Amino acid sequence: MLEPRGRGLTVELADGTVLLDAVSGTFNLPLGYSHPDVVMAVQRQMGEAAHLSSEFTKERARDVLIPLLEHAPEGISSAWVRDLTGSTANECAIRIAQKFTGKSEVASLFLSHHGQTLATTGVSGNAFRRSFFPASHTAGMKFPAPYCHRCFYGQSPKNCGLLCAERLDDFITFASTGSVAAVIVEPVLGNGGNIVPPPGYFERLREICGDHGILIIADEVQTGLGRLGDVFGSPVVGLRPDIITLAKGLGGTGVPMGAVLMREELDVLEPYDHSFTSGASPLGLAAAEATIGVVTEEEFLVDVRRKGELLGGQLRELAAGCEIVSDVRGLGMMWGLEISDRQGNPDVEATRAVISTAREEESLILRPSRYGFGNTVKVRPALIASENEIGEIVDRLGSALRKVGAAR
Repeated sequence: MLEPRGRGLTVELADGTVLLDAVSGTFNLPLGYSHPDVVMAVQRQMGEAAHLSSEFTKERARDVLIPLLEHAPEGISSAWVRDLTGSTANECAIRIAQKFTGKSEVASLFLSHHGQTLATTGVSGNAFRRSFFPASHTAGMKFPAPYCHRCFYGQSPKNCGLLCAERLDDFITFASTGSVAAVIVEPVLGNGGNIVPPPGYFERLREICGDHGILIIADEVQTGLGRLGDVFGSPVVGLRPDIITLAKGLGGTGVPMGAVLMREELDVLEPYDHSFTSGASPLGLAAAEATIGVVTEEEFLVDVRRKGELLGGQLRELAAGCEIVSDVRGLGMMWGLEISDRQGNPDVEATRAVISTAREEESLILRPSRYGFGNTVKVRPALIASENEIGEIVDRLGSALRKVGAAR
């Protein structure tokens, strides 16, 4: 039986069906399914050694990440490379924060998503994912996300005074034990609904965390490596983190690879504190090196920003004539369309219908927010998408939206 094949932005199934992927796999294919630089690097490494203990890849890992650190936010100069996924990279960051500060709690946002392990599920702001797993717990608190379209405090961005950030002081005082090691945040809340925080939000968050001696972990698993139009997403939104986690896109075309970057004084872990059998694998390092070589090129990033503006403009134009879309938001090549009913309430059922209609009738791969429990359709093509492919994605999405809207 033939296996599915991926090329660029398309997937060919065993039965010959060809699908256009508008979401970069599971957001882990910034360079598409078969970028030649990554493919050749991995093939070359496979001929040398597919696995080596991290004891033998330590120096290679450091060298591979040097170009990445050169583009990192101010003060981020050290790296830890023993992870394969965003889940464990975030656990690593939490361990770093706890060990450095001597504190235990981790604060996070409502609607946030930081991983699939017991610890990172506990940290994430989606309670439904912990329903059947009582051991899924990491000491910490949750506070409202900067979700302007549906403000927790019922305010408007024009006059709210960044209440969602200001109230963090109250949460630290009244909802924590006083032992908060870190706040973990996504520059754009990906799985929570592609939520883009308002201007000034992260600057105020930085001030409050500084007042309380709390570290900031930037979960850049979805926003890093060019997704927002820069090597890192944090500077794009005004976030100044102490620790950055990377995975997904770091492997370029789906090769598992994770890393944690940090301020030099936070490099406090011993090898036995956090390590995995295939962490810093030669194949992952080869893929990461090739990927970093592509996404750190300024010409490449300029092109991503240009195509991101094109995609955002076309999505807004599409939404203007579509009753079921109540909001369009995004940065770079990371966009979301919020689906609502006629009263403006979240319409999860219609969101699922748009996803399934796009797949079954338009041969377009999309993804919903909150693992199908949310009402946002996510649109995140590979960064190598052509203008024609962007136009085709928007056309097929528009067809699916109109069909679902008419059926309602």
